[in-house]
Amino acid sequence: MAARIERIKACLNGRRAPSAHPAVPVTPRQLAEAAAGAVAAGAEAVHVHPRGADGRESLWPADVGAAVAAVRAACPGVPVGVTTGLWAAGDPAAGLSGAAAARQQQVSAWAELDAAEQPDFASLNLSEEGWQQLAATLAGANIGVEAGVWSVADADRVAGYRPPGGWLRIMVEVSGVGAGEAVGHADQILARLAITAPGARPLLHGEDDSCWPLIGHAGRLGLPTRVGLEDVTAGPDGHPVGGNADLVRLALELWTAVLGAST
Repeated sequence: MAARIERIKACLNGRRAPSAHPAVPVTPRQLAEAAAGAVAAGAEAVHVHPRGADGRESLWPADVGAAVAAVRAACPGVPVGVTTGLWAAGDPAAGLSGAAAARQQQVSAWAELDAAEQPDFASLNLSEEGWQQLAATLAGANIGVEAGVWSVADADRVAGYRPPGGWLRIMVEVSGVGAGEAVGHADQILARLAITAPGARPLLHGEDDSCWPLIGHAGRLGLPTRVGLEDVTAGPDGHPVGGNADLVRLALELWTAVLGAST
């Protein structure tokens, strides 16, 4: 199941370690508890980065299955997605091609997971090597494919390839820019997507400094967004938050207020 997101998706942990925020969930049990809180606060879907026994991000089926099953049990009926980030595939010393091959092998094995363990969707960054083959693999396993679009060049890649069954959604992700530049950067990508993927309703979000400006911009445009400790560790006022549930509540307040003001 990979239902349409109307307002907000929760991204619970990402690449962050608990040292970045004490509420960053790592274990399946922690992910389940964080997901339940985020859904209670209004999240319509959950995105996680599974971890291995050593606490590092992992794409191995056993780790993915354990994380997904725990979250699904805690949040029945809520779509659960995972990363396919190339960095999570293994040893960086293997190089890009080696990492892409390792990722392809690991993700291909997700097709053998039990139904309770298999993710509903997976995000796929179009700037990473091997993404076309991986998109086809995910689609073949009936896992929805989210296109991670980080740039205008990525927006062009959307037009150049369509996975079997199409894209579940297109995520415009803006990172590495300041709060004052975030909206302009996002609008460049959105303008290109209007040409390369006409009719699409992208999910728009940022990270760190660009996070809250783009949640507000998503509200103004009536686009879905996402939030969680993967993207930001403080509220829009810069004050600390208790965890993912607080971020979802704050994001929905901002998104809804801005949407209402623009209609």
